[in-house]
Amino acid sequence: MTDEKKSAEIVQLVVAELSREEYGIPITQVQEIIKIPEITRIPNMPEFIEGVINLRGKIIPIIDLRKRFKLTQKQKDEEARIVITTIGGQPVGLVADSVSEVIRLSAEAIDPVPSVISHINSEYLSGVGKLDKRIIILLNMEKVLNDLEKNSLRRIERETTAETESNG
Repeated sequence: MTDEKKSAEIVQLVVAELSREEYGIPITQVQEIIKIPEITRIPNMPEFIEGVINLRGKIIPIIDLRKRFKLTQKQKDEEARIVITTIGGQPVGLVADSVSEVIRLSAEAIDPVPSVISHINSEYLSGVGKLDKRIIILLNMEKVLNDLEKNSLRRIERETTAETESNG
């Protein structure tokens, strides 16, 4: 890619905060942002899967990003939000401390992930964006879950949808 073409490329990101760090999720992968409703727990799930919600008749698995990234836990407050996104072709909700804004970054303002960054496994990250004096850590949504975890979420969605339909 030429430098001219790279500088013309603009990336739009939804900025979510976790543990006082800002994370960018590509806006093309964000369906909506909601307040945290009641979450139904599912037994025998990995610790970072909070459970599921019913969003307008669709069962959405909910992932706590603090737990996923092994960050210290914090009580969810009024600022906490769920970002509905798609991972592996399936809608998934990601719990963040807050969601502040949508930003535009030029591709040249995005660097590769440094080998030592944050306390998050760098496989979940796609780059680091610079905006004025801010650093925004870009999430690689397809890597937030491994294939086994994606399959587990698909199974949860199928089972809970079938259960809801048989009870309804």
